[in-house]
This record gives sequence, structure tokens and C-alpha cells, in this order.
Amino acid sequence: MMSGTAREAGDGGRMRQKRLDVFLNDHLAGGTGGAELARRVASEHGDSPYGDELRTLAAEIAQDRQALLRVFADLDVSVKRYKIYGAWLGEKAGRVKPNGRLLRRSGLSLLVELEALRMGSQGKALLWRALLAAVPQDPRLDGERLERLLHRARRQSATLDSLHDRAAAALLSPPAP
Repeated sequence: MMSGTAREAGDGGRMRQKRLDVFLNDHLAGGTGGAELARRVASEHGDSPYGDELRTLAAEIAQDRQALLRVFADLDVSVKRYKIYGAWLGEKAGRVKPNGRLLRRSGLSLLVELEALRMGSQGKALLWRALLAAVPQDPRLDGERLERLLHRARRQSATLDSLHDRAAAALLSPPAP
């Protein structure tokens, strides 16, 4: 028979794993939607002055999603496919939004999409920070890799801030007299 202390430790381990499963799967869903959005934005604006930066961001965001899947494997977390499909569908549904235009994109779409990507990069940075906080207690986590991913998320946020500022100036400034 298991003692109360051993049972609590076992239950605590199961609860920790369950929290980890939910936390990581929620971030994977966000990363799936973010990767789809980044790919589409880079494709639609590839010929714009923002194209090179958007393509780089899209590639990095896809790589970050793969890095997260590696964390899943390291921590023995199962992927909840329904969350991935839901995020994928959500990104597609997000394309259909009232924008004052019936059949084409509003000029503000790029600005809104950059804002969404910026929120995603901030959430991703918080994910890497949370996992870094667990490194001392969990030797399965690679602290150096998480530090690199956190640095990249912060750099992506700075790039998105710059793109947003440039797009806002171009879209919202009054015309020159």
C-alpha cells in the first residue's frame, strides 16, 4: 500500500504533467496559427518593402514551432491534434472579417496582422521564459536552447515593432500637402 506522502508526490507529478500538457498544447495551437499567419503575410507582401523581413520572420516562426515540438518530445508530452486543427481553422476564419470591403483586403489588414504576430511573439517569449524557470528542476529541458529561443522571440518582437511603425506611418499618416 502506498503511503500518503508517496501518493501525494505521485499525484503532484501527474498534476504537473497535466498542467504541462495543457500549457504546451495551448502554445502549440497559438504557434500553429501564428506560423500560418506569418506564412500568408509574407506571401501576400513579399514584393513590398517589408517582404524580406516578413519572409525571415515566417521562416523563424515555423522553426520556433518545430523547436516547441522538440520540447514536447523532451518532456514526453502528447500533441493534442484537435487544438492544432482548431488553431489552423481559426487562422483561416480570421481572414473573413468585416473590413469595409466586400471582395478585397482592407489597407489596414497588414497593420492588424502585424499586431497579431507581435502578440504571438510576446506569448512565445513568455513560453520560453516559463520553461527556463523550470530548468533547475527538470534536467530534460535544455536551458541554452531555451535562452536562444527567448532571444530570437525578443528580436522578432523588435522586428515586428519596426514593421508596424513603418506600416502605420504609411497607412495612417495624412498625405503630404
